[in-house]
Amino acid sequence: MADYDILVIGGGPGGYTAAIRAAQLGFKAAVVEREHLGGICSNWGCIPTKAMLRSAEVLGQMRHAADFGLSLSGDVSPDIAAIASRARGIAERMNGGVGMLLRKNKVDVIWGEARLTGPGQVSVGAPGKAPCAPQAPKPRGVKPEGDYTARHIVLATGARPRVIPGLEPDGDRIWTYFEALKPEAVPKRLAIVGSGAIGVEFASFYAAMGSEVTVVEMVDRILPAEDAEVSDFMRKALEKRGIIFRTGAAITGSKVTKSGVTLTLGEGETLKVDRVISAAGVVANTEGLGLEALGLTLTGGVVPTSGAGRTLVPGLYAIGDITGAPMLAHKAEHEAALCIEAIAGEPGPELNRSRIPACTYCDPQVASIGLTEAQAEAAGHALRVGRFPFLANGKAIAMGEDQGMAKVIFDADSGELLGAHLAGPEVTELIQGFAMAMELEATEAEIIDTVFPHPTISEVMKEAVMAAFGRAVNI
Repeated sequence: MADYDILVIGGGPGGYTAAIRAAQLGFKAAVVEREHLGGICSNWGCIPTKAMLRSAEVLGQMRHAADFGLSLSGDVSPDIAAIASRARGIAERMNGGVGMLLRKNKVDVIWGEARLTGPGQVSVGAPGKAPCAPQAPKPRGVKPEGDYTARHIVLATGARPRVIPGLEPDGDRIWTYFEALKPEAVPKRLAIVGSGAIGVEFASFYAAMGSEVTVVEMVDRILPAEDAEVSDFMRKALEKRGIIFRTGAAITGSKVTKSGVTLTLGEGETLKVDRVISAAGVVANTEGLGLEALGLTLTGGVVPTSGAGRTLVPGLYAIGDITGAPMLAHKAEHEAALCIEAIAGEPGPELNRSRIPACTYCDPQVASIGLTEAQAEAAGHALRVGRFPFLANGKAIAMGEDQGMAKVIFDADSGELLGAHLAGPEVTELIQGFAMAMELEATEAEIIDTVFPHPTISEVMKEAVMAAFGRAVNI
């Protein structure tokens, strides 16, 4: 008899979701965790960054109170220590919430570092120095270190910041997102390396706090995973806030001193700053798991899987960031449920990675799903493309946030929605409407026939669809 039916290695969004779903289906389940329940997302990623960005948003609203007929006495200024403390408090609340959910569902927590030692066998030792975030205190009531067996093992170990050679984080002058989330002071001059979601979010936050922000990006545009029109719109919007972008710029050298960092860009041009945030993506946590003992070979640095997280090793599964892009918490959670349900003999539809929404919580926000226009053209589709600006939306105007755009891409022959791309206020909430439409295979006619409430920002979604077919009313 095995100790557990299902043992999950990693207590992040994918891991704890897998364990809870296993318990719901009647399996005896456990989670092995070495750093913090809730993973990077709850402790050092999704949640605390959004807490800090919310502070920046409120600060911006207060600074523009007069635009809404309101008067504030005295200057409005950020308290970075209080902002960071609030974010850490929210992260701790999330961490505790995950622990409560595991206890509620009678999922055991084994605190330590896991290593696969054979089929269905895991050895859990004392956690060493965490390779990424500071380690959280050991939760109460956890199982001891030792050897455990399980009928099924699920790998959900997540990812960590990518280290750029020559720009290794030192915790002082060169930061990862861990240090950026708990600054002792706001840097006067800040460089951010990488203009993906992480880099642009920190650029937005620190610009609001008063930093002189320069974002360095190797490719020729910011937010390179987004549709080109959205990238262009966002660059202009963020430049209006004072953020400087250096695209097509490779870092060829760096020098750290007691007073700051000097970056060398390309052919000898230098950029002198007080701090640098390295935001060039993340890499999967695959080291030390003992994958080689089971004959499992990585592909491109991640664990290859087939449907429902199955690996080439019977009884071994993998979900979330360790399986590759998109490395998003909501993808890990969805994979977790599909994986456990397949183990239980209740397989559902395979995850369609082209229908996973992506969100960036800068100011203005960005959200997208499906193919970009360039990708759709490359795939050979005949296209109908619709666009609608927020400046023609009544709710956006009333909110004082009329800078934004909605873009939709349809197959001209079938009416299939291939992609949707938004930039503007609260678009990270709107994108789920397009995600639902794609999952239900709604055509343009069915979206147009749907009644959207007025006045709402969501009306830009319908107007963009109508524009693709020559029927837009308000522009």
